[in-house]
Amino acid sequence: MMKRNPWAWVPTLYFAEGVPYVAVMTISLIMYKRLGLSNTDITLYTSWLYLPWVIKPLWSPFVDMLKSKRWWIVTMQVLIGAALAGVAFAIPVPWWLQGSLCFFWLMAFASATHDIAADGFYMLGLDQHEQAYFVGIRSTFYRIATIFSSGLLVGLAGALQVVTRNIRYSWSLVFYLMAGLFIALWLYHGWVLPRPSEDGERQQKTVAGIIGEFKQTLATFFQKPQVWAGICFMLFYRMPEGLLAKVSALFLVDSVHKGGLGLSDGEYGLVQGTVGVIGLTLGGILGGICASRDGLKRWLWPMVMAITLPDLVYVYLSYVLPSDLLVINVCVFIEQFGYGFGFSAYMLYLIYYSQGEHKTSHYALCTAFMALSMMIPGFFAGALQESVGYRAFFIIVVAACTLTYVVTWFLKIDPEFGKKKAEE
Repeated sequence: MMKRNPWAWVPTLYFAEGVPYVAVMTISLIMYKRLGLSNTDITLYTSWLYLPWVIKPLWSPFVDMLKSKRWWIVTMQVLIGAALAGVAFAIPVPWWLQGSLCFFWLMAFASATHDIAADGFYMLGLDQHEQAYFVGIRSTFYRIATIFSSGLLVGLAGALQVVTRNIRYSWSLVFYLMAGLFIALWLYHGWVLPRPSEDGERQQKTVAGIIGEFKQTLATFFQKPQVWAGICFMLFYRMPEGLLAKVSALFLVDSVHKGGLGLSDGEYGLVQGTVGVIGLTLGGILGGICASRDGLKRWLWPMVMAITLPDLVYVYLSYVLPSDLLVINVCVFIEQFGYGFGFSAYMLYLIYYSQGEHKTSHYALCTAFMALSMMIPGFFAGALQESVGYRAFFIIVVAACTLTYVVTWFLKIDPEFGKKKAEE
């Protein structure tokens, strides 16, 4: 194995993992809003982009079987770069909607495949001690990618609009910049990524064998205790957030006469792309600390309240429509901090449910339900908002939080799960 200092590739690898996901899930929303698409169309079209992450468990075995994970990483990075350039090229042309959606689809599938390969390569390229040491570092650089993409790049698009007086040209330039960044990452990782000997030992499996294993995984997944309570929790715990996530971003940038806050792209980059991400990160860190100290069961209901009650800030914002950026930042920080804290319960439950035989495959299925829980509400969130307005929509989101409490009520969790002493 060609040994490389992990600092040379772990931070950049997870930065590269975060950028395309944010481009697909967040930047696309703001771009389509600026290009004049309705909220109904934006949420419908972009929700379909969750599909690669929903069906990711179906093709992850083929990533292991066909080529090395290193090959998949560098190949997907050049493909993501090409997709970003494709979006940039499509924006100014008459068929911009069909073209950009096609390239976003390509980017989503490439990004989901990159996730599979990168997470597997992380375990092959590092020893056990290094894996534990760099787990926080990789998460940090994923968050940095989020701030860079939804904060700096969206703000740059707004600044370019002021300079060029051309919305399409400005967004096209931003995506060309992202494409150039990914070509640079592709070249860099093609040189710097180590070549673990284990990565060359591809699994000797047939398609029939993979299908058989998947059937066995499904069978054991649905034989677990509390299976239906668990699946309902995975699908509905985040249902209010699934409704809120896309519409809240559109609300922040929508014009005041349409009931929005009318933020510029630069202001949105600060509020949601920077302050919001910091709140989300801090909430997640605190959630992990609390759960590791007292266990998931002890903190489950406080986390449920944390992920639901802060949604009220959007009811407040939609009625008051404040122009003070500090007030807006505080409200978004509170909501995102609560979401980060409450989301810890969700992620820990996925780990709890996946325990036992086939735990890796079962966890992959759990993450598919997680993506589905955001995909389904997004289909109709924009149409619902446009039919009732922002104020009534946010009230409906708060009412939908009842589902979160109901599905949590039926869970049975070992009181010792998550505690540090239990792991030791």
